[in-house]
Amino acid sequence: MVEIIGDKLVLKEATTKEMDELYFWKYEEKEQEAKKWNGPYIPEEKISKEEYRKQWGQEIVPDVPASLVIKSAGKAIGSVGSYWVDQNTNWLETGIVIYDKKFWNGGYGSEAYKLWIAYLFESTHLHRIGMSTWSGNKRMMKVAERIGMQVEARIRKARIVDGEYFDAIKMGILREEWDEIHRK
Repeated sequence: MVEIIGDKLVLKEATTKEMDELYFWKYEEKEQEAKKWNGPYIPEEKISKEEYRKQWGQEIVPDVPASLVIKSAGKAIGSVGSYWVDQNTNWLETGIVIYDKKFWNGGYGSEAYKLWIAYLFESTHLHRIGMSTWSGNKRMMKVAERIGMQVEARIRKARIVDGEYFDAIKMGILREEWDEIHRK
């Protein structure tokens, strides 16, 4: 059972109860504030709780889960996740969402994402880890930058949010860059 303990939070494999808490935040919570930032340009159909729970069983490689729940103050507040862009070249895409806005702007996202990327590099032979967002999500770009990711691509006016065009942003970090930053 994976459990990564940070200063403010814990990343861990989700129990059924925690999956149900995240399902609430993702599909049932009234405000849906996180969806205004986390890929608001991607239409997302609601799936059943059973289907949502099945998604949590995926692994990147054996014994390395594709997602972990972020817990703080004893409750599930969000998740970190990943998916393969190209397994042949060890290129993994990652993400983070904190649903409970009471935990925004307090360093929780930065800590969770740094712990997640460290875990992925330590537990695999990945060569590169990336993330994708949009130019309106300044907080996510700042979180990625803080851990050493660089902007690798900017696709101009590729996303529409509330009728306005934004750039698609791709950021990434190579294993050797991560090792150099964290050797200090």
